[in-house]
Amino acid sequence: MSSTIEFIPGAGACLASNNVMNQAGRVKWMVREESKAAADNGWRIFSDIDTSEYLHDAANLQIVDFNRVCEIEPALIGIWDLPVGSDLQIVDEGNGIEIVDTATGRPIPREDLYAPDLPE
Repeated sequence: MSSTIEFIPGAGACLASNNVMNQAGRVKWMVREESKAAADNGWRIFSDIDTSEYLHDAANLQIVDFNRVCEIEPALIGIWDLPVGSDLQIVDEGNGIEIVDTATGRPIPREDLYAPDLPE
């Protein structure tokens, strides 16, 4: 059993699609809802191949440590402390990954993204 890297201490758990966790698809959509339990940080993480039908089947979703999802897609570290109501997507058009607000299409400025304290 492998251990999860702790990018964000106390990051909590999130809901992620099986396609994200088994890496069948790339992380694409991130939505932050109100927490459903103390350990729930509210993030819902979906892949580029998830369909509405797929996501309506609860068997296709799992509760996972947010740090585990960050191991799969490190860009998620930056969204960790964005507010409830955030509706984001990862855009990669060959110039590097950007986190984009889905409603406006505008990139989230780097200074608004979370940056963990790194050991020296």
